[in-house]
Amino acid sequence: MNALPAEVANSKNRYADSPRNADYTIDQRWHSYTREEHDRWDRLFKNQTAILPGRAADEFTRAMLDLRLSEAGIPDMEKLSDRLEKMTGWRVVPVTDLVPDDIFFDHLANRRFPAGAFIRPEEEFDYLEEPDIFHDIFGHVPLLANPVFADFMEAYGKGGNRALELGQLKNLARLYWYTVEFGLIRSGDGLRIYGAGILSSPRESVFSLEDDSPNRVAFDLPRIMRTKHIIDDFQQTYFVIDSFEQLLETCYKDFANVYAEVRGQPDYEAHEIVAGDLILNEGSRRYFLDKR
Repeated sequence: MNALPAEVANSKNRYADSPRNADYTIDQRWHSYTREEHDRWDRLFKNQTAILPGRAADEFTRAMLDLRLSEAGIPDMEKLSDRLEKMTGWRVVPVTDLVPDDIFFDHLANRRFPAGAFIRPEEEFDYLEEPDIFHDIFGHVPLLANPVFADFMEAYGKGGNRALELGQLKNLARLYWYTVEFGLIRSGDGLRIYGAGILSSPRESVFSLEDDSPNRVAFDLPRIMRTKHIIDDFQQTYFVIDSFEQLLETCYKDFANVYAEVRGQPDYEAHEIVAGDLILNEGSRRYFLDKR
């Protein structure tokens, strides 16, 4: 296993003597961030907000303003949560690392989003190996201020332990990957980004919409649950929803029948086009449809 970059290790070390609660949450220790770390957040924020106009979903852009994420420096999760809770009942809770699946699902089911408290090192400014506070707060938190998306995230959390019981966590995790992390949405002006993994990446924000190489496929739940994904490079397939209402309606139910449908079926490769796919390709701010 590769060692953590020294600066990441140092960032995490500020929490070494901080008690970890049973739900893996910690005290953010906001006052312990250095001037350099606050400056790094500001530069990340400036770079990404310069790229997203005309690319990010309108719902994301509005929520950024409502949550006042443009304020200088790394956000204080407690103060941010106070604003967010008034909108949709969600709070952001600090953690040091990825949390176990059952703990993660419990947080979501109770409208708590666990966010990494450390910030990436300078050498990983454009790409990082594990989610940091910029990815989690800039990428994920704004859409938690959208009531429909907030309900979807709660429903996803409530379905998590069911997936664990049925041995189909892999299938449910793919839904999260291809929506919450790397989802695209239709708008009247073309395709837009709502997935946090894209929204927090300057290069993938451009690639996901404007490169000719990836597939952009209309949302299909069983198809997503059978599709592998790429962890260490840009995605080769992006799934496109029509609206957050569609996402919530499709997922606000017991997945027993869907799990039964995909159980034992072979996986699709990340780059694969499947019979029946509805391909959505954007050109000149318009998208055209092509059945393959």
